[in-house]
Amino acid sequence: MPKIYCVEDDESIRELIIYALKNSGFEAEGFEEGEEFFSRLNFSKPDLVILDLMLPGEDGLTILRKIRNDADTREMPVIILTAKSTEYDKVKGLDMGSDDYVTKPFGVMELISRIKAVLRRTSMKEKDENVLILEGICLDYHKRIVTVDDEPINLTYKEFELLYYLLKNKDIVHTRENLMNQIWGFDFEGETRTVDVHIGTLRKKLGDYGELIQTVRNVGYKVGELN
Repeated sequence: MPKIYCVEDDESIRELIIYALKNSGFEAEGFEEGEEFFSRLNFSKPDLVILDLMLPGEDGLTILRKIRNDADTREMPVIILTAKSTEYDKVKGLDMGSDDYVTKPFGVMELISRIKAVLRRTSMKEKDENVLILEGICLDYHKRIVTVDDEPINLTYKEFELLYYLLKNKDIVHTRENLMNQIWGFDFEGETRTVDVHIGTLRKKLGDYGELIQTVRNVGYKVGELN
């Protein structure tokens, strides 16, 4: 039975989420703020975290950054839950490593669906290849390291996920909509130009190997061999 932690300072929302999770077959625990959450995390790790952005003390993005910077928790799925709804806030949270983004007010069944979708994606990743190599690019998924000609490069969380997905599905053409769904989460409503921006920065960081990421006109992108 998957275990879900919910970090939400609004008691009524927190209790509603915990109740819905338990009725849907999950184990669930709630926390009002980050300190209480991290204290519990030292003893038991969940399968997924629902994290509000606006919290007393440390805000949600600070907590998310700590989760992603810790080797013991960096692969833990996180769904951001917040009243903020601008595209900038969504992309910021997603680029920092959240797996999905739910905006208040939300439907309980929608939240449960998104949780199940994230858990499915996470389960599939665990079965995937750990190390992918193409030309001079080497990606180690579990160590979260990418090297270009044996030199490490610094990628954001979503740049890493995007490169991994493209390498894992080499020679397959992906639409922008598919990449949005696979990398930025279930039914993410941001504009697909987000994909173009990330492809552009990823190509720059890969140097000469950036040409491996090919644009397929009027469709999207794929990774193929250098010409």
